[in-house]
Amino acid sequence: MYELVFVIYWFVQGYSTCDVHIGYQVSLAIPTSYCRGFMGRAFLMETENQMVPNFRAAISVEANNEKYTCSLDVLLGDVKVWSSGHLSQFYTIDKCVLQLTQYGDLLLTGQDDRVGWKAGTSGQGVKRLHLLGTGNLVLVDALNLIKWQSFNFPTNVMLWGQRLSSRTRLTAFRSNNSSLSYSFEIQYDKIALYLYSGKSKYSYWEYTPVDLDGLNITYVELTSNALEIFNNENHRIGRIKSDKLEPLRFLALENITGNLGFYYYSSDKGKFEASYQALNTTCDLPLACKPYGICTFSEKCSCVRLIKRGDGLLSDCTENVTEGFCGRNESQMLQLQGVMSVLRSNPYKVNVSKEVCANLCLDNCTCVAALHFSLEDSEDDHTKPGECYLYGLARGVKQIQRDGRLSYMVKVPAGTDQDHDKHSHWKKRIPIVVGVVDGIVLLLVLGGIGYYVIRKRRKPCADSTGHSN
Repeated sequence: MYELVFVIYWFVQGYSTCDVHIGYQVSLAIPTSYCRGFMGRAFLMETENQMVPNFRAAISVEANNEKYTCSLDVLLGDVKVWSSGHLSQFYTIDKCVLQLTQYGDLLLTGQDDRVGWKAGTSGQGVKRLHLLGTGNLVLVDALNLIKWQSFNFPTNVMLWGQRLSSRTRLTAFRSNNSSLSYSFEIQYDKIALYLYSGKSKYSYWEYTPVDLDGLNITYVELTSNALEIFNNENHRIGRIKSDKLEPLRFLALENITGNLGFYYYSSDKGKFEASYQALNTTCDLPLACKPYGICTFSEKCSCVRLIKRGDGLLSDCTENVTEGFCGRNESQMLQLQGVMSVLRSNPYKVNVSKEVCANLCLDNCTCVAALHFSLEDSEDDHTKPGECYLYGLARGVKQIQRDGRLSYMVKVPAGTDQDHDKHSHWKKRIPIVVGVVDGIVLLLVLGGIGYYVIRKRRKPCADSTGHSN
């Protein structure tokens, strides 16, 4: 069976050079039945006298989750660089209407004139909607003073010439129904990428300027060849340069991977290509593997195999291995040697031993993994103090060279292994091997490289590999 994807464009009056003025209204009809992949657009205006491709503004109707969304968009070529529906989708039936009212407010409405989005500029003297050469969509009054602008409501894209301050951020979402999201944020002493999971927040990439001199970062700006960082005296204190000579058009936070990239337009290939990426290897991505997966040296995903007494295989990259298990009577911590998490947060506790850190996770019903970091090798001395980090998700885990200062532990149901010390809730010597770390490695080439998990002193158990989508 073939899936049909429909893309329909309407070119309405005002497209090309005209602005949208008071009293303007345009409507798109929505299909009466759901058609997967459907997208319809009515282009309102475009920029002129600039490099190819140029910017265009449009209202769009798109099929999404068995419904249709209605949005106002700005596109650079075929790339959506701003959308009114980025943070909150407007679902509607029958029609999608854009209008600039007599009171100067820009509205998106649907059936029964229900308002799904508005600029909120009623009574501010707005006269027209205009698209600047920078891609900034603006509402201006009779004196051309800006009353509203899309640059103040960033999505996951930052355009050339656009500034981003500590009051704003870029956000990206893996899917509409996912609790996971990414953000690019400006802190007073650094810029960073974050993964949000529910109420928890973890950084996975950071850049700290070397010339802070006690001053705070105030804003960043994308120029033709770099992301420039400025302090509160408007002095440039840092920059991240593009790896290409071609001028940059935009910066984007990728929805699926969470990577940050600079993009230029390749005239030879007729498309945008990345000239810089913050994370250059798969294993540095926060969600490179599924839950309880480990990204190995070969940038493949290997699952943590947990063996439960008498019941055979308990878990193979499952998200719910610790669901419903809380407290020291129901769960225990298993240390995975030679791995760490790329996710970082503020320490939950400092100056605590590895065993105390493990117990802190056991007693916390939302904790599924913990990382203990000490200044000295604590592999054979579990009483050495260090920093304790707790995680609400077992993601971002990658294989590293053995480091006795780092101890990454996952929470599992009590009795997961047969050699567990009945007087301890933390397994110091783990009877499992993850991927190719701390044990015997069996590498087979069968049309590709596969990783198998071998349990010490026990019957081997084959592993499965796979990347998260």
